[in-house]
Amino acid sequence: MRIILLGPPGAGKGTQAVRMVERLGVPQLSTGDMLRAAVAAGTPVGVKAKAIMDRGDLVSDDVVVGIIADRIEESDAKKGFILDGFPRTVAQAEAFDAMLAQKGMKLDAVVEFKVNEAELVERIVKRAKETEARGEPVRKDDNPDVFKTRLEAYRNQTAPLSAYYAGKGALKTVDGMRPIDEVTEAVRGILGR
Repeated sequence: MRIILLGPPGAGKGTQAVRMVERLGVPQLSTGDMLRAAVAAGTPVGVKAKAIMDRGDLVSDDVVVGIIADRIEESDAKKGFILDGFPRTVAQAEAFDAMLAQKGMKLDAVVEFKVNEAELVERIVKRAKETEARGEPVRKDDNPDVFKTRLEAYRNQTAPLSAYYAGKGALKTVDGMRPIDEVTEAVRGILGR
């Protein structure tokens, strides 16, 4: 299965992706991990990405899509993959769709985790307090102000993907505020496994 997970930071995409990887036997693909691996391997796209990153610039959509195109050709992704954190913009989604079409592939599902943003901020604050109480370092992005900035960026850049995929008839939504196991069951229902 080829799946994209959408939703704001803290919506539970990562938690659900781990469960989906185990159940479906397909890899979760992280654009950050793929960029670092392509740079380390010295692939043509990796060399291009390294030059861009060394200048301190953001890697362009065509480079990111190129890295994903290379990655989904690897043997572990032949049966499918789960993308979390990509695409981030409609332009990336359009480029990704074109690349999949060139390879004779299509997406099986786009699952969006719908959440109440105010409750999400409360969830993040609670997680930070629990982490601190255990004496563990608190993630930088669990700071409420940083988290609100990330939510704003999501609303501006990534939220339009909902309409894009809904227009293609590919979008399925899940209530991301429900308990984790209930969200897992909802996702299973959407995917049929």
